[in-house]
Amino acid sequence: MTDNANTVTDAPVTEDMSQLVREFVTTQPAYYQQQFEKIGNDAKFVWTFNLWAGILGPIWYGMRGVWNWGLVFLILETAAWVQIIRGLFGELAVDAWQRIANIEGTLELRRKQLQAAIEKGADNVDVYKRTVESLENAIGGIRLEAQQLEDSGLMVATVGFIALFVIKGAQAVVANTVLERRFSNWLSDSSISRGMAAGDKALSVGFFAVIVSATVIHYSFPSAIAMLSDFPTEPAIRLTVIGWVERFFEFAVTSFDAFFDLITYGIRLVLDGLELTFVKTPWMVIASFLILLTGLSAGRRAAIYTGAFLAYMGMLGFWEKAMTTLALLGTAACLSIAIGIPLGMFCARRPRLYRVVSPVMDFMQTMPAFVFMIPVIAIFGTGKPAAVVTTMIFGGTPVVRLTVLGLRGVPEAVREAAISFGASKWYLLTQVDLPLASPSIRAGINQTIMLSLAMVVVASLIGAKGLGEDVLEALQYANVGQGILAGFSILFCAMILDRIVQGDRK
Repeated sequence: MTDNANTVTDAPVTEDMSQLVREFVTTQPAYYQQQFEKIGNDAKFVWTFNLWAGILGPIWYGMRGVWNWGLVFLILETAAWVQIIRGLFGELAVDAWQRIANIEGTLELRRKQLQAAIEKGADNVDVYKRTVESLENAIGGIRLEAQQLEDSGLMVATVGFIALFVIKGAQAVVANTVLERRFSNWLSDSSISRGMAAGDKALSVGFFAVIVSATVIHYSFPSAIAMLSDFPTEPAIRLTVIGWVERFFEFAVTSFDAFFDLITYGIRLVLDGLELTFVKTPWMVIASFLILLTGLSAGRRAAIYTGAFLAYMGMLGFWEKAMTTLALLGTAACLSIAIGIPLGMFCARRPRLYRVVSPVMDFMQTMPAFVFMIPVIAIFGTGKPAAVVTTMIFGGTPVVRLTVLGLRGVPEAVREAAISFGASKWYLLTQVDLPLASPSIRAGINQTIMLSLAMVVVASLIGAKGLGEDVLEALQYANVGQGILAGFSILFCAMILDRIVQGDRK
């Protein structure tokens, strides 16, 4: 009775599964249902063989929507086809023959010079003779190399056939397992594409044909289609775009001159105040303050290390430049933090705004510093304000990102509890969100300071003074000792600031 009941119960389940498999694979449902059951009943890797996956290769994977595997196999299979076509029909020695042609042109010129020297009875006849002999020997060696390359065609093709056979076998072996995994994911997430639609088939076949044919022709017959080697463009396009960019910056500089002057004035105000504090204040006052601050933040041992680092900079004559560096760094970091934390707080609860700000920060972090220094110099000129702006562009993004991350990581249950007890928005922000997000925000401040310090040497290129100037001078004159000592001073400044900001004590 129980067995009959189980049979009656299992029949609809099996029928439903068959319907799902048929809906997913569309072709050969009975075969794939058998393979899926075989794979699903064993926790280990199950060896199966899908003939059509082996024959079609990346096309099969693309039609099934398994592009992550299809692209890998496409790269491997394309390399194998390149070897086969190059070995059977390709121009293996085209580079060697091109070098021979170039050398023969030089050799002809040297022969004419030798003949003229002989006719004039010049003293350098032996020099020309040795040059001609050297070039002739070089041509002979390259010609032998070209012949060997042409004779190796069968071996190259054989290696390609072996690689293609292995790749096809691997495609056939893993196909069912990969498709079963995708089927399992599709059962729980209907948004996953089943594949085998007309668009999937056309895209897979077309993509495979274009990639393989273009790659094979380029590597096997390099001189056949010039467009495969050189992108079809015109120099006039680049010159036109350059003109647009230059006119844009000319317009910005002339139209917003007062605004940029205001920014420069604000930077100067903060920078002059910090330079007055760090550089003009007696060294023992600054040293004592930094040691005490490190001790309060990170403990006695960190304070001792800070004292040793400061003594290093003072004994080697880097004190004033180190303080100038800290003033420059402090200006950039303070402005970045003053702008970044409020911006991060504003973006944390406004996802749409953050989606707009995030690409801008990606641009700021990925664009090389030497590139965005160009418009900064065009707008602010050279000097310390330009260096501060450059440092802010490079190092100002982590504090925004980590502020957003910290505030979004505050548990909703905690916020809801505070709201239920009548917490205002200001109380919720200052007494709940910011305290819970403070570790992430402090990490953002730390990263902003560290990245700003990393710009010390680069900023010295546009007139920033300090330790970066010593490193830059050492690079220019290959002064190893000065560069290493100044580099250690920059490192010690970073370690001091890191301990103060990320100290163990709260």
